[in-house]
Amino acid sequence: MTPMSTASKPAPGLRERKKIRTRQAIRRAAYRLFEERGFDATRVDEIAEAAEVSPSTVFRYFPTKEDIVLSDEEDPVIEAALRARPADEPPLTALRAALHDVMTELWRQPEAVTELRQRMRLVASVPAIRARMHESVGKSGDVLHGAIAERTGRAPGDLEIRVFTGAMLGALTEALLHWTEEGLEDDLLDVLDRSFRVLENGLAD
Repeated sequence: MTPMSTASKPAPGLRERKKIRTRQAIRRAAYRLFEERGFDATRVDEIAEAAEVSPSTVFRYFPTKEDIVLSDEEDPVIEAALRARPADEPPLTALRAALHDVMTELWRQPEAVTELRQRMRLVASVPAIRARMHESVGKSGDVLHGAIAERTGRAPGDLEIRVFTGAMLGALTEALLHWTEEGLEDDLLDVLDRSFRVLENGLAD
């Protein structure tokens, strides 16, 4: 995914903006090459050349080639959207609404939607990316633990916080995978809503 703006997210400083632009340039070059040559046939030095950076710069931002696909700037945006929700909202309602707001904003950006579709096609077709995706989801959970803990008055490391966050991110992951398996053309927000309703209601009709 590409970065999105929210009213509650403070503007990054110059240094952070430069980092974001560099990450974006590397990702865009990589996706272009993956589309042309395939993931396995694309070398990191070729990505670096296409992005006009050094291979060491690529590795500084993305430790593995798989991370180029899985890393993004969305976690802080989701965290900011969650913190902006009313304090009296139940955690499930607040996080669901925050994710919905972020995905709605993404859907207004054609380039971001194109990149999301490319990402999910790679996740579905490249076993190494699919395997590393679970570690990436875990890092997203680490980002959200603090915000959810503050909302509930618990410690970020509490089991209940970890289970709750894991369940929400699991719903998001499965929604994206289902969307991909169905051809990437369904209404993604509807798929997300269906997934979150399972957490709210279980398997009841």
